[in-house]
Amino acid sequence: MAREGFDQQVYAVVALIPRGQLATYGQVAELIGAWGCARQVGWALRRLPLPSPIPWQRVVNARGCIAMSPGREGSDWMQRELLLAEGIAVGPDGRLPLARHRWRPDVVPWVGGLPVSQMGHTLAEWPEAPVDLPHCDPQGTDHPR
Repeated sequence: MAREGFDQQVYAVVALIPRGQLATYGQVAELIGAWGCARQVGWALRRLPLPSPIPWQRVVNARGCIAMSPGREGSDWMQRELLLAEGIAVGPDGRLPLARHRWRPDVVPWVGGLPVSQMGHTLAEWPEAPVDLPHCDPQGTDHPR
């Protein structure tokens, strides 16, 4: 699948994350059927032009932290301020109360409404597996740099 298709699926799921809630990169990857592609979800969000109507700030790493890095060109500090404005406490090291604010959607959007309880099954076990799964390179070599 083309990078644009992958990115659009990421943006569609991230747009569903309610104000005051958080998801991880890996969680978004699983919700679009791209298991093991958390890093590519991050790259897709990094390609968003800012400001953006997509609430990219609500997606954090699996440790429940904002990834603070000079390579983010200030978007880490922007993410911090946006989350504080939503009422989510952010520690000085970028740590967030992920357990308290984790988004728990009732349905998996890409499978036409299957309950989240079906997550974790292999693709062959899904009753209605999507025909066009998003592609990513779990080794991280498909990023734009």
